[in-house]
Amino acid sequence: MRKSKPKKRYVLPDPKFKDTLVTKFVNNLMYDGKKSTAFTIFYDALIKVEDRTKENGLEIWKKALNNIMPSVEVKS
Repeated sequence: MRKSKPKKRYVLPDPKFKDTLVTKFVNNLMYDGKKSTAFTIFYDALIKVEDRTKENGLEIWKKALNNIMPSVEVKS
């Protein structure tokens, strides 16, 4: 018999924007388990974007993610 299924791990939202998508992105950005450094890099990048464009950095980042995501699922 197989063991019981493992518990589902939920991604916690980030502390600043309360968004789980930001946490998933930072987890992929993270190197050697340094999550606080990855959060600092991400937040500093958003601040630079806000300074240059005078718009909300998080909204621009989400718009950029939507631009690179495929709109149609491709199955073989």
